[in-house]
Amino acid sequence: MTFAGRLIVGTVLTLVLTVFVLVWTSEVSLRRDLETEIARSLENQAVLIREALPRDSLQWEATVHRLGNQNGIRITIIDSDGRVRAESELPEFDLNRLENHLTRPEVQQAMHGQVGVNRRTSATLGRPLMYVAVPGGPAVVRVAATLEQVDATVHRAQRSVLWAALLALVIGGVIALVAGRSIAGPLTEITSAARSIAAGAPPRFPHSGIPDIDALVSALRDMNAQLAERFETLRRERAESATLLESMVEGVLASDARGRIVVANGAARRLLGYGPTQELPELPQLFRAKPAREIVDTVLQGLPVDRREIELDDRRVRVDARSMPGGGVMLVIDDVTDLRRLETMRRDFVANVSHEMKTPLTSITGYSETLLGDQPDPAISRRFLEVILANARRMQRLVDGLLDLARIESGGWRPATEMVDLAATVREVWETIGNRGPDGRPSLELAIPEEANHLRADPDAIRQVLTNLLENAIHYTPATGRIAVSSRRVDRGVTVAVEDSGSGISSEHLPRIFERFYRADPSRSRLEGGSGLGLAIVKHLVEAHGGRVAAESTLGQGTTIRCWFPEEMA
Repeated sequence: MTFAGRLIVGTVLTLVLTVFVLVWTSEVSLRRDLETEIARSLENQAVLIREALPRDSLQWEATVHRLGNQNGIRITIIDSDGRVRAESELPEFDLNRLENHLTRPEVQQAMHGQVGVNRRTSATLGRPLMYVAVPGGPAVVRVAATLEQVDATVHRAQRSVLWAALLALVIGGVIALVAGRSIAGPLTEITSAARSIAAGAPPRFPHSGIPDIDALVSALRDMNAQLAERFETLRRERAESATLLESMVEGVLASDARGRIVVANGAARRLLGYGPTQELPELPQLFRAKPAREIVDTVLQGLPVDRREIELDDRRVRVDARSMPGGGVMLVIDDVTDLRRLETMRRDFVANVSHEMKTPLTSITGYSETLLGDQPDPAISRRFLEVILANARRMQRLVDGLLDLARIESGGWRPATEMVDLAATVREVWETIGNRGPDGRPSLELAIPEEANHLRADPDAIRQVLTNLLENAIHYTPATGRIAVSSRRVDRGVTVAVEDSGSGISSEHLPRIFERFYRADPSRSRLEGGSGLGLAIVKHLVEAHGGRVAAESTLGQGTTIRCWFPEEMA
């Protein structure tokens, strides 16, 4: 088929498709606008009907019949249980045969205080209706109007559009015929010019006066410029790939067939100790560690290396290496130092728990076997049982502390904050701790000003923090010493400090006292039944509020623990 024939056929098909789309979109748009206008009008009428309803429910039926006949709409009054209390289209004695309207979409929306709108065929009248329900009256006032007028209006508009489209189709066919013939000539000349370019002869481009043809000629002349733009696009895509590579956490290295590094992202440079612009040596000389050089030798021989862990300076890394088709090598280096540190912490945690459990279990087992085997006198039996009970309680405290830590660290606990009276809480905790022994316990001093007496925090968490800090202070402070609890406003928050005049902590132990199971004085803590979890729990509870914990201590002079709570959690 010639160009002119294709142009005519294409134009006619385009017009037909345009007519179809125009008819469809006009129907959808017109129907939507009409239905929106009807819904808005029904909503206004429903509000007026709601205001016009008499207080006496016995008059509702007569009122809705009168208003429905006046406005040509269907009115339904529905109570909160979904029962129809009045209906303009049915006599009052037929209301009982109507099904419950509680499940109607528009009624559901009105029950929630919104304006409900729905379009469907009425189950009662068998006609398509637009329903609008507003809250009011006994529960819902619903009005409905038929959509038959909408359908009639839409059909009239469609007929008008179709007649106009038919006329446009005839005119468009004639115009396409004339245009096809006027375009075919210049296109033939452009074809000759293209063949001249292919043959190396100077081309002769026509000037047709038709913008599209002239644009095609101009496009041919701008071909070199377009190719340059495409090369720029390729360079930009390469830059985007480099940005993506640079954002990777893993280090990526790639070398060519001669071993020169052609790709090295920032993570790889940081792991290897090179600056962003520092030149890298060739791959065989890149690594100083022997295991890394062995990996390079292996992959240069064409053998893959999968997930091999090595020491690289002070880091633990995992290396994957592959040969590339062009003869180069690709290495991916993943820093797993923190992961291995966490695994070590897990093993240490299991060992610590086992060690902490071993002592009380040994005591319980030994004293129990003695009681079962030797049958000592009642006084000795009682003393043995007290030791067993004390060790069982120590194990219980240990388990409770571990459960608390696990709950907090897993994110299963969130502070339920409220305003807490700090002074009252300190006194309450102090009373519940009890005396330490026959020598009593240290004196308690409070230095809590009114402006720093209230803080926003979880009350149970504050009690647990104060209990752990005060018990810790009592354990390490003689009965003749003192314990002071103070507070002050700092940095849009409140700092709570617990200070004792006890034995204190040496400087080498101080940075680690908030670690679980860590004891600055292990022999004394175990003797007094400490679990080694108190300060770790304190740290996690305070940080769960968005706060922070710090410790100050001088050996032989006492210790101060400060907990800062923000005014509002982040």
